[in-house]
Amino acid sequence: MSDLFPQSQLIPNLPNDISIQCLARVPRSHHPILSLVSKSWHSTVSSTVLYTTRSRIHTTETFLYLNLRINSTFHWYTLISRNPQKPTKLFQLSSMPTRTIGPAFAVLGSKIYVLGGSIGDIPSNNVWVFDCRFNCWEMGPRMRIGREFAAAGVVGGKIYVMGGCVVDNWARSMNWAEVFDPVTGLWTALPSPIEVRDKWMHASAVVGGKMYAMADRGGVVYDAGECAWGSVSKRLDLGWRGRAAVVGEVLYCYDYLGKIRGYDVKEDVWKELKGVDKGLPKFLCGATMVNFDDRLCVVWEGKGRGKEVDVMCAEIEVWKDEAGGLSGKIVWSDMILVVPNGASIVHCLAVDL
Repeated sequence: MSDLFPQSQLIPNLPNDISIQCLARVPRSHHPILSLVSKSWHSTVSSTVLYTTRSRIHTTETFLYLNLRINSTFHWYTLISRNPQKPTKLFQLSSMPTRTIGPAFAVLGSKIYVLGGSIGDIPSNNVWVFDCRFNCWEMGPRMRIGREFAAAGVVGGKIYVMGGCVVDNWARSMNWAEVFDPVTGLWTALPSPIEVRDKWMHASAVVGGKMYAMADRGGVVYDAGECAWGSVSKRLDLGWRGRAAVVGEVLYCYDYLGKIRGYDVKEDVWKELKGVDKGLPKFLCGATMVNFDDRLCVVWEGKGRGKEVDVMCAEIEVWKDEAGGLSGKIVWSDMILVVPNGASIVHCLAVDL
């Protein structure tokens, strides 16, 4: 870093390498102020070196990103304040250059990958990448085939995507599943047995290094370490509804009664999350979840107010109690955005910056 500013010290009487470590400890919400100090500070705050240093010394912070559909257009937001003592704030981001229906999503490092989706009813192999450090979109390496409503997950620093295509020719059959290596920047085919190749994938999650993907006829699980395919358990298949999140090796979603439940993969059993009923509504539809700094974050569409509807958010600390059950405590819950009636939550993701 010192080579970037050979004639300038970021902080007087300190080597620039040490100064970078000092700046890396400043919360990201203060970075706009830091960038006003000088040209060298502005360049430092917007550099990849600062992010790398924050990752190395474990000072990154987790930020929530939301994708909402409003009046047939898609909007991206990030939550810039989650302090229970202060009002929560959503900051609107630039929209993705291309509007797609039914893309898959994945987070790798500081970047959000939007995979495929249909354009004019035609599945696309486009990959759009949002760099959360600099709030900008760029086109990523295209997948080998077009997909819509596919499943995606990250295992071992690589993106795995499967389904979302009709297996009606050799190319789609051989590339039903793909894996992206960010080091080489290449997508490669992932061999899969014929019996797992469903088209529509309506949910996916990664638990213990294995990717679980749910289709209309059941679900599949892929063990990336063993390069082995299998079927999900019948109990998991019957209980998984809507968007799910994994916290502490437990997969959480809401059941048909609108209550949050967790699935223990090792025990092959669903358990109700206790302790949160009074502070949360019944999630019958329109709710999505994400692991937010080892806590369960739930985003849902609240009550409508005439022509508007509230977007609500809650952060829940979850743990296994002494009896082996699942317990939770709501850390905070608040309305984070007001949108026109008819708007819907597409997805939410968590990114460490």
